[in-house]
Amino acid sequence: MQGSGPRPVATFPRRGDSDGDAVPSLTRLSRPPTLLSAAARKAVRQRMLLLRQASLDRLSNLTGAPTTALRGFRRDLTESGLPDLLVQRGAGLPFARELPQGALLYLLVRALRPTRIVETGVRPGYSTAWFLAGLEANRHGELISLGPGPAAGRASGVREVTVGQFVAPALRSRWTLVLGNTESHLSTILTGGPRVDLFFYDNGPDPDRARFELRSGWAALSREGVLLAHHVDANLAWPEFCRAQGLPTQTLDPGPPPMGALAMRGR
Repeated sequence: MQGSGPRPVATFPRRGDSDGDAVPSLTRLSRPPTLLSAAARKAVRQRMLLLRQASLDRLSNLTGAPTTALRGFRRDLTESGLPDLLVQRGAGLPFARELPQGALLYLLVRALRPTRIVETGVRPGYSTAWFLAGLEANRHGELISLGPGPAAGRASGVREVTVGQFVAPALRSRWTLVLGNTESHLSTILTGGPRVDLFFYDNGPDPDRARFELRSGWAALSREGVLLAHHVDANLAWPEFCRAQGLPTQTLDPGPPPMGALAMRGR
């Protein structure tokens, strides 16, 4: 998919949303981002680019990409303006726990070269921005996001941002946002197009919803696809899913919060 103009955002009616939140506008920030000192900005940027070696090794095993390629992608990221852009749009201290995993998502997209990514539970769009930056660097692929994700249990600084706030207009040409966080909408997304190359579950702690999305995402994967799950310590859905595949619990990054990953390749 080529072109630099913004892609139209597909908005479905909201039916039976469990979190009951109103959907904020995508056209403006909900409030000005908190101003950070130069030292704080530097610390946030460094944390965004922090990558654990063990996670990089697991990423190489997951995708089959050599570590030399991953190092090249990492160098591209370090030299890019994405971390500074995310800070400008509000990705600051309330997100400190999850900041390092964004770069891991970027490297996964660069190495996997997916044609179609589906993520669930999008809210501020932190993971969304890293996915889209990877697709743009690859000059290939699209992302479909289902949201908004639940706000329960999030810090106030995370709850109060606009849905998609971290996704700069320059990154939106490969993005479709589907508003209406329902199982029926997810089923429509997964059956309404080609196979999914990367599925990211990030839709809150409800175990029944997690089980449904993990099963549905796995069934929709392409032969080289990868299934990701965030906050896998929130319930038993992820270890149960891994056991159903005859595997111990699979962890891509220990976090916190921990992130699980399983590749269709070789299954």
